[in-house]
Amino acid sequence: MSSPSASLAVWASSWLAGFSAPDDVIDALSEWAPMHLVVAGDEGTADATDLAWPGPRADGVASLLTTIRKLLPTDRKGPGIELLLPRPGATTELPRGTEFARHAVHAGQAIVVGDPEGPGLGLVPTTEGPDVLRWTVFAIDVPPRAVRDFGLGEAEYAMREAVRGAADALGSLQSLPTRTALGDPRTRIAAELAELTRHRYPSEMSERALRVLESADRVAAILSVAQHSSPTEEPTAGSAAAREELIRPLWNAVRSARLGAVSASIESSVPRR
Repeated sequence: MSSPSASLAVWASSWLAGFSAPDDVIDALSEWAPMHLVVAGDEGTADATDLAWPGPRADGVASLLTTIRKLLPTDRKGPGIELLLPRPGATTELPRGTEFARHAVHAGQAIVVGDPEGPGLGLVPTTEGPDVLRWTVFAIDVPPRAVRDFGLGEAEYAMREAVRGAADALGSLQSLPTRTALGDPRTRIAAELAELTRHRYPSEMSERALRVLESADRVAAILSVAQHSSPTEEPTAGSAAAREELIRPLWNAVRSARLGAVSASIESSVPRR
């Protein structure tokens, strides 16, 4: 799992659909941090949700689930939850000019709860320390659902190509011996991948979505090592730009694949309650 937001999106959707128990969601999120603080982003959100403000409370994931359940009716027509992975220059899925948008871009992740173009909530996680994750909740007008770049079939193909591209990028970027001051790249890739894959997915997630997410994790692990592997000399501005030009499209493919797979998983969850 790539982020706390992705974990909450897929597990809360599974719970809302009746596939998982609240304890399953809590256990999955505890892998990111044993303590979860929850706080309203402003006074208006606090009034609307009964969440703490201005300081957080250690209410944990259970209070997030209670807040989500209050907002989403059991007879809703759409999935009700959407994962966002915004980045500077790619913020069309965010409500413009809001504190939620600013926090989401800074974190690089968020989830939106509610029906498109209706009242809803935006949730943004931030790390407070090695054992603490803070969730800031904002009352927002939910923007229209983002149009995903491609479906699972195209994502599978793109990830197969990206695995090869990432390996090529790692080789091209390293003017280093096999072992460096940072350690053996293969060992570092394995460690990065182990960190990503230790997080569980709901049992009802499709095998195709899992394959896409696992491929995205492999590419992300290679790219993370490639980005932080540099020659012994200080890189020039030209070489830094070439590195960015080589890696950026691969990160974009990872982002799109993760969004598409999580979205497909959420949409396939049919509420049973």
